[in-house]
Amino acid sequence: MIDNPRLDLLLAEYGRPITIALVVIGALALLATGWAVASPSTSTTPQYGEERVSTEVQTSAVVVQNGSLWNEGDRLENSQVYMLNASPELTVEPETRLVDETDGTPVDGEVSHELLLRFDATRDGQSFWNETHTIIADSPSVDDGVATSAGTIDVESYRERQRHLERELSGVGSIDLELALRVEYETERSTGTQRESTTFQVTNDAYWLEESLSASDPNSYRTGTVETTESRNPATIAGLSLLGTLSLAGAAFVSRRAPVDEEAARRAVHEQRYAEWISRGSIPMWIGDYHVSLDTLEDVVDVAIDTNERVVNDKQRGLFAVVNDGVVYYYSERGLWEETAWPEMNLGDQPEQAEQSEIVDAQPMLSPDDMELEGSDEFEAPDEGFDNDEDVWRQL
Repeated sequence: MIDNPRLDLLLAEYGRPITIALVVIGALALLATGWAVASPSTSTTPQYGEERVSTEVQTSAVVVQNGSLWNEGDRLENSQVYMLNASPELTVEPETRLVDETDGTPVDGEVSHELLLRFDATRDGQSFWNETHTIIADSPSVDDGVATSAGTIDVESYRERQRHLERELSGVGSIDLELALRVEYETERSTGTQRESTTFQVTNDAYWLEESLSASDPNSYRTGTVETTESRNPATIAGLSLLGTLSLAGAAFVSRRAPVDEEAARRAVHEQRYAEWISRGSIPMWIGDYHVSLDTLEDVVDVAIDTNERVVNDKQRGLFAVVNDGVVYYYSERGLWEETAWPEMNLGDQPEQAEQSEIVDAQPMLSPDDMELEGSDEFEAPDEGFDNDEDVWRQL
């Protein structure tokens, strides 16, 4: 068993509360372990689907006259550039697709397309005048998740209008031509608006769109929940189990070590603390002219420190003493100096002595005449053979 005076003192003062606390902690930890094993954690995770609405403007133009590049009647689609003389009209077709990305199925809904050509007069990057022409304003039906509209732009007429405006604003500002798309949609799960625009470049010989007109909106929607059941964290279960086991083991340890004498434990702590000042030995009864009883072991150590002497611990007499100039400063739990002369004896629970006592008690009492002490010299001259008290002590 662990030999630690400080631990003994702690258990002497708080042994019972510590035992109760450890038992409670151990029981709760083991109950928590059982609960964690018996009831796995359940988590609910929401599931989401995605509905995507995408729009793209397709462009095409029909060649109206033969040339070195194309023949009359050829149809040019999504070309990077169109020749003004060969194909003076541009066909634009906004196409909107509604698709459920979760399973790839088309989605039904309502769609409206609006395509505008806008002249914008600017000066120093700031617009101060604009003119808008509607090319498409349509709400096409949605067939198999696709809604398509179509419109035609007479590019030559818009070129002429742009040149006229540039002459009107010559030296004041510049004229830009822009193609703007606006799409509104509504499905069972989502609604929204898409807006995109690009510069429509028109020269004397050709025209083109600076960037393609396209937009895409992902819209999430909740489809349901998934419930997942999984066991508790093994580290948590192991930690709780270990805590419960250690707590109950600690309670058993404290219970077995108790009861501890608080005063004896405190004295042992002091002995350990002042071990460098204490030596073990035997202290004669007759030593010193004066005997001063002190209240605590610390007081004896203080005397030893002040007088630069050693504290002698006589285990047989249960005595701590410092001898200085004929004065004995001592501390003993047994009481005064004289009371430490004989070692403590525990005469209880000795069957043999009890039996002998019974035998003696059973013998008849002897009268003085029967004892026949006359003529015996055993008790004569009681001082004979002993010179002083020291001889008596040694004989004892």
